[in-house]
Amino acid sequence: MADNESVECITEHERILQEIESTDTACVGPTLRSVYDDQPNAHKRFMEKLEVRIRNHDREIEKMCNFHHQGFVDAITELLKVRADAEKLMGQVTDTNRRLQDAGREVTAQTEEVIRCRIQQRNMTTTVERLQLCIPVLEMYSKLKEQLESKRYYAALKTMEQLEKVYIPRVSRYRFCQIMAENLPKLREDIKDISMSDLKDFLESIRKHSDKIGETAMKQAQQHRTFNSVVQKHDSGMGYTKPVYSLNGRTPTQHNGLAAEEGIDQPEEEGVEEDQSEEEVLTAQDLVDFSPVYRCLHIYTVLGDRETFENYYRKQRKKQARLVLQPQSNMETVEGYRRYFNQIVGFFLVEDHVLHSTQGLLTRAFTDELWNMALSKITAVLRTHSSYCSDPDLVLQLKNLIVIFADTLQGYGYPVNRLFDLLFEIRDQYNETLLKKWALVFREIFELDNYSPIPVETEEEYKSVVSRFPFHDAEIEKQDFPKKLPMSQSVPQIYVQVKEFIYASLKFSESLHRSWTEIDDMLRKSTNLLLTRTLSGCLQNLIKKPHIGLTELVQIIINTTHLEQACKYLEDFITNITNVSPETVHTTRLYGLSTFKDARHAAEGEIYTKLNQKIDEFIQLADYDWGMPESDGQASGYLMDLINFLRSTFQVFTHLPGKVAQTACMSACKHLSTSLMQMLLDSELKQISMGAVQQFNLDVIQCELFASSEPVPGFQGDTLQLAFIDLRQLLDLFMVWDWSTYLADYGQPTSKYLRVNPSTALALLEKMKDTSKKNTIFSQFRKNDRDKQKLIETVVKQLRSLVNGMSQHS
Repeated sequence: MADNESVECITEHERILQEIESTDTACVGPTLRSVYDDQPNAHKRFMEKLEVRIRNHDREIEKMCNFHHQGFVDAITELLKVRADAEKLMGQVTDTNRRLQDAGREVTAQTEEVIRCRIQQRNMTTTVERLQLCIPVLEMYSKLKEQLESKRYYAALKTMEQLEKVYIPRVSRYRFCQIMAENLPKLREDIKDISMSDLKDFLESIRKHSDKIGETAMKQAQQHRTFNSVVQKHDSGMGYTKPVYSLNGRTPTQHNGLAAEEGIDQPEEEGVEEDQSEEEVLTAQDLVDFSPVYRCLHIYTVLGDRETFENYYRKQRKKQARLVLQPQSNMETVEGYRRYFNQIVGFFLVEDHVLHSTQGLLTRAFTDELWNMALSKITAVLRTHSSYCSDPDLVLQLKNLIVIFADTLQGYGYPVNRLFDLLFEIRDQYNETLLKKWALVFREIFELDNYSPIPVETEEEYKSVVSRFPFHDAEIEKQDFPKKLPMSQSVPQIYVQVKEFIYASLKFSESLHRSWTEIDDMLRKSTNLLLTRTLSGCLQNLIKKPHIGLTELVQIIINTTHLEQACKYLEDFITNITNVSPETVHTTRLYGLSTFKDARHAAEGEIYTKLNQKIDEFIQLADYDWGMPESDGQASGYLMDLINFLRSTFQVFTHLPGKVAQTACMSACKHLSTSLMQMLLDSELKQISMGAVQQFNLDVIQCELFASSEPVPGFQGDTLQLAFIDLRQLLDLFMVWDWSTYLADYGQPTSKYLRVNPSTALALLEKMKDTSKKNTIFSQFRKNDRDKQKLIETVVKQLRSLVNGMSQHS
């Protein structure tokens, strides 16, 4: 067991020694610690082992030294031999150095002389170089003075910049350069003041020439519109194109670059002149020199104060815009509006030119803001001043100016939708002025009309009428000349004037960039206003005029019938203009049918009223002798005159629609019957003799004969005679004195006197009572007067009882 432990210990010590020999000295600590951590007294055995190992290494070192010793000795021997040669060489070098020093003393003296000459030469060269640096500075400063004297300020600023950045820094230590540098800021301020003065002159110049610039641009826009309209007539496929009129020799979509040098006009593009224009087209630069604004912009940009210049320019232009937008003193004339538009166009065309010919002086946002402000002011001014305009021709000219104005500015990128919206407002006002104008035209036509059928003597006259009014009647065409057309002269005149109104309304709708469907709708709506308001109002006023008699009213009814029939031709007329089918869903229909129907109904009512008034006039001429003993044996004269009047009047009604004539005839007969009944039952009439009743009966017979003569065709049977049935039964009751039958059959549907009211009979019977000696009704019964009076009183009592019974029942 002990032997085994000894072997393990020896093996471990060998391992530790190998680690110590192979490990870095800094890492030996843990290895040595393991020696002391082993069995007791192990370190002693380790030390013994270590001593043995050291002795082994010493022996190896000794062997190595013995092996290399002879070589070391040989090297020392060789080194001793070289020392003698080195001392010999040292002597030779010292001698060579002495001889070299003696030979170089003369060369050194000559070299020093050369150095002094070179220093002088360098000083002269430096002086020349300094003079060469100063001379360009002086020359540049002299050039600056010349540029200032010749007012070439932009070049002068460039010269100053070169002086400051290039020339003066090279010679800044010289006093004269310091004086120059101190003087340059003052020169810059002078240039700023001078350029600002030129800018103010420029602003005043463009204010004066804006009118001419705008006039030129609007003329070119109008020429372009005229050219486009001609082209579109020949080529329907060509759409609307933007204007190509120019400002400064460019189209609105082309812009020249900024001029490199001031005072040099930008090159203009050569354009093809229109054949119709013999005058040379003026450009903005022909009227205004833009170099001051370019020069001032460049100067302030170079001086680093561009923002101040931009703010000043924009502020001044805003002030000028407000002045330009103020309305002219003569805005009630076309020239006033034209001058107003010319100034605005000129102002904004100058702004557009400056916007595109400078870099950042104006921005699109600024011009848009300025234009929006201008639009608000323009629309307010036009809305206010146009509202006072009562002349449709002036309104139309104003519309054309607004369209040209809008097209001109639209070509330069300004939005003009609000102007076209304003045109729709003005269009309503234009229609109102047209309606007022045509109201006067219609009144004049009605006043000059003779209200009689149009006589045509020859075929040419007939064709002349038919060419102005769509009249077709096969029966009239078959008649020989001379012949008469049923309507009066006012009908073709009214029809022609309605077409003229449509043309006038169309003139305003043109050039509004609207579809034909919208234009068709505008025309139909305005025509409806003309028919339903203006023409209808004129017809209503005409019908109510006191001098319009029955003959005129009859002719008016005939006229409105033909005008009503012509409404479909007016619709076709509008359709031919707009090429919009009337079957389109949104197509507005003309309301002429209802207009003429209303006028016709009013005329018919006026006929009934005037006819009744005429009957009343004849009735007022009645002069009955209510106490006459017997009748004259013939009808009263006033009644015969009345019947003759009615007969001649109803003959005129032959051209009226049958229903109208029948209604008028029936109305007249009923009114006549009612008037006669009221005359008989008048409360102021106290007594009536039997002779007066007989005379009255003769008059009623004449009325019945008139009714049975069929004054107006179309009545069935004795329909017209029934208008006098109440009078007939009442008079028969008194003429026959058939009271027993009346009282016995009263209330029966088959009663002979069914239409006789007891109160009516009672009132008339009381007028016939013998209340005075003058009463001769019962003269033939004087012998039995007492019985007759008793009979009358009995009838009166019975009638009163019937009247009282009716009142209680009701």
